Amino acid sequence: MTYGNQIDESAAKETMSAARDAGVNFFDNAEVYANGKSEILMGNALKQLGWERESYIISTKFYWGIADGINRKNTLNRKYLHHAIDGSLKRLQLDYIDLVFCHRPDPHTPIEETVWAMHDMIQQGKALYWGTSEWSAAEIVSAWQIADRQSNALE
Repeated sequence: MTYGNQIDESAAKETMSAARDAGVNFFDNAEVYANGKSEILMGNALKQLGWERESYIISTKFYWGIADGINRKNTLNRKYLHHAIDGSLKRLQLDYIDLVFCHRPDPHTPIEETVWAMHDMIQQGKALYWGTSEWSAAEIVSAWQIADRQSNALE
């Protein structure tokens, strides 16, 4: 979905409403879609539609960023992820996002840093779950092992 480049706010609302009427309750987005405008349009549509928050699922993806500069683009480091989730929540006008994807792996940030940042995002109530989009099986296993060790250490 790239609302903002392809359709306007009225069409976004109508499209989401038609999807909901057909049984869809999962709506995907990414901060990079239309340079953040997609999340704004979706947030406005959700607000106008007035659906109960528990009745739908929203996902978004991080990595590409929407602003130029260090720690703002093509990364999954803690600083970027901290700002990315706050920006998406503001654009989507939500208190939390159901599922946040780490879109691409970040070869320049230790995977431990990304795993901890995502854990913290969930602990803060800004996201319920996190996942990956274009990661290799080995990268997913590595992240899972780190999370599993951290989970065991916290017990």
